[in-house]
Amino acid sequence: MNPPRISIIVPVLDEGAGLDAFLARLAPWREAGDELIVVDGGSRDDSRQRAAPWCDRVLQAPRGRALQMNAGAAVARGGLLWFVHADSVVDAALRPALLAAGGWGRCDVRLDDPAAVFRLIETLMNLRSRLTGIATGDQGIFVPRELFAAVGGYREIALMEDIELSAALRRHARPVCLRTPLVTSARRWRGRGILRTVVLMWSLRLAWFGGVPASRLARWYR
Repeated sequence: MNPPRISIIVPVLDEGAGLDAFLARLAPWREAGDELIVVDGGSRDDSRQRAAPWCDRVLQAPRGRALQMNAGAAVARGGLLWFVHADSVVDAALRPALLAAGGWGRCDVRLDDPAAVFRLIETLMNLRSRLTGIATGDQGIFVPRELFAAVGGYREIALMEDIELSAALRRHARPVCLRTPLVTSARRWRGRGILRTVVLMWSLRLAWFGGVPASRLARWYR
């Protein structure tokens, strides 16, 4: 049997409520020969049980997205690794775009709230990413498996693992920025407040580049 072209790696933690709908959208990808790996970080709900019928492998790993995504990458067989959050909505049009990308990169992000302020937020997120060459987890980072291994995978830190991976990959090539959007939840902004969340995100990045340890940033984030 031919190896999968894409290995979709999904870190989860207490995502049971929305997991069926998310994974059902990826069923056509599996039918096309891709591989779906869910990596649970110690959920207290039924995430693992809900995931099992929909995917090729359900793994258990220590809590932390970097640890979970590295665990998924370690068993992945596809030539292209795609790291996707479970609160995303995956459009079928992304598959041919990913296969044609020819390198590492990310998708444009679209937030799932219709309010005009979220159009501004997502536009600025995508513009910032294009200018800096830095991708975030919400944007669905994809990377050829050999390149991921060459840079040592995700740094196993409590926060900012996506920024660190992007910086390592950018030394090899600029990211491919797919226009086909990956829809993701705006729950973080709705829950914490829009202005507070924007200020927090920028503060965390500035503190990280200023040398504040990831463990301390994770406590601020929580």
